[in-house]
Amino acid sequence: MYRLSFAIGLILSFGSIFGQSPHGEELKIDCGQCHNPSGWTIDYNTIQFDHNDTDFTLEGSHEVTDCKACHTDLTFSNVQSDCISCHLDVHNQSVGNDCMRCHNSDSWLVFNIPELHEQNGFPLIGVHNNLGCIECHGENATTLSFTPIGNECIQCHRDDYLSTTNPNHPLSGFSTDCLECHSPLGFGWDSQGINHDFFPLTGGHDIQDCSACHDVTNFSNISSDCFACHSDDFAATTNPNHSSAGFPTDCVQCHTADPGWMPATINHDFFPLTLGHNIQDCNACHINGNFNNTPTDCFACHSDDYAATNNPNHQAAGFPTDCAACHSTNPGWMPAVLDHSFFPLTLGHDIQDCTQCHINNNYTNTPTDCVECHLSDYNATTDPNHSAAQFPTDCASCHTTNPGWMPATFNHDGMYFPIYSGAHEGEWNQCIDCHINANNYSIFTCTTCHEKIDMNDEHEGVSGYVYESNACFACHPNP
Repeated sequence: MYRLSFAIGLILSFGSIFGQSPHGEELKIDCGQCHNPSGWTIDYNTIQFDHNDTDFTLEGSHEVTDCKACHTDLTFSNVQSDCISCHLDVHNQSVGNDCMRCHNSDSWLVFNIPELHEQNGFPLIGVHNNLGCIECHGENATTLSFTPIGNECIQCHRDDYLSTTNPNHPLSGFSTDCLECHSPLGFGWDSQGINHDFFPLTGGHDIQDCSACHDVTNFSNISSDCFACHSDDFAATTNPNHSSAGFPTDCVQCHTADPGWMPATINHDFFPLTLGHNIQDCNACHINGNFNNTPTDCFACHSDDYAATNNPNHQAAGFPTDCAACHSTNPGWMPAVLDHSFFPLTLGHDIQDCTQCHINNNYTNTPTDCVECHLSDYNATTDPNHSAAQFPTDCASCHTTNPGWMPATFNHDGMYFPIYSGAHEGEWNQCIDCHINANNYSIFTCTTCHEKIDMNDEHEGVSGYVYESNACFACHPNP
C-alpha cells in the first residue's frame, strides 16, 4: 500500500515537471488542440488552433507557410507581427519598413505604382506614365533601392533647362519651376503653356522661335506696338504704298494678326468698296499712290467707259455724266435702270438693244407713235389685212405691248357690225368668212351663210326687198 502511494506521488511529481508548455507562458490553450496522445507530431489536417485569434491573421501565402518558417523556436511569442522582422529589406531602407504600403500577402508583385507615386506627391501623368523606374531612379533602381529624388521638375531636368536654346533659359533668367510654362500632361516640351496673354500668340504671331521677336538676353525690353516690329513691312508695302499714302502706323486699324496681312479691313465707308468697286489693287483707283486727292465722282474715273459705250451711245444721246443716275456699282454696269417712264419699256418693248428704236443714235427725236416703228408690221399683216381693211394706224386701239401682238381687241361690234354678240356670236371662225376679198375689207357678204331661198321666204311681202349683202346691212345693221 505504501509503495502504491509512493508511485502515484512520483508520477504526479514528474507530471508537474514535464507538464510545463515549451511554448511560453503567453500561450494558454489546451495541448490537444494541436497534439494528440500518440506523440508530439502535429497533424495539420486535424489541428484545431485558429491563428486568426492572434494579432496576425494568416492570409495569402502565409496560409500555406510552414509554422517553423516563422516560428524558429517553440516560444511563439518571440515572433513579431511586422513584415521586416521576417522579410529581408531588399530596398535598403529607401522606401521605409511598411511592406504593406506596396505589397500584399499574396505576392511581392506591385500593381499600384501610380497610386504610390501620387501618395508621395509626384503623380505619374503624361510622359512620366511611360517611363521605367531606372529612368528616374537611376542604376540603383536595378537593385531595388529607390532613394527619394525629390518632386521638383528641375531635380531631374536641370540638364534640359541648361541645354535649351530656344529660348535660352539660363540666359533669359527663366524660372526653374518648369510647371510655370510646361504641362506635365503633355508628351514633350512642345506642350507649352506659357502665359503670353498680354500679347496673344495667334495667327501670324504663332511663332515657335522666341528669338524671332525677343532678344533672348532680355525678354522684358520689347514693345507690343505693331510698328516696333513691322516698320520694314510698312515701308516696303506698295499696294497701297503706306508711306506715300500717309497711312497710320497703328497696323491693327486695318489688319488682323493673320499671316500675310490679309484680309485687311480699311475704313472706306466714305466710298464703299462693294460690287464692281471691290478691287484688291488700290493703285487701280489711286493713281501714282495719290490717296488724298482721289475724286469720288464716277465720271472722273469712268470717262473712258462713258465715251466708249455705244449701246446706247452716251455722248450722242447726251446722257448725263452722273453714272449713278442709271447704274449701280455692279460689275459690267448691268443691270442699268433708265428712267424711261415717258415710254414704258415693258413686255414687247423690253428690248436690251437701244439702237433698235433709236436709229442712228437719235435719242432726242425718236417718235412715240406706234406706227412710226411698226408701219412695216401694219402693212405686212394679212389676218386681217390692215391696209385693205383701212384699220387705224393707232396700234394701241387694238393691241397691247405683248410680244406677237396678241391678244388683240378689235371693237367690231361698236364700230361696224356686231359679230361678238347678237345672232352672229359664235357663227364665224375667221375674217374671210364674211370678208371674202382680203384686199378690200369694205367688201363683205351676207349671202355666203344666208341662202337665197330661205331669205326670199322670210322676206315674202316685204316692199323693196333685194337679195344683196349691202341691202341686208342697210336693213339689219344690228341683227
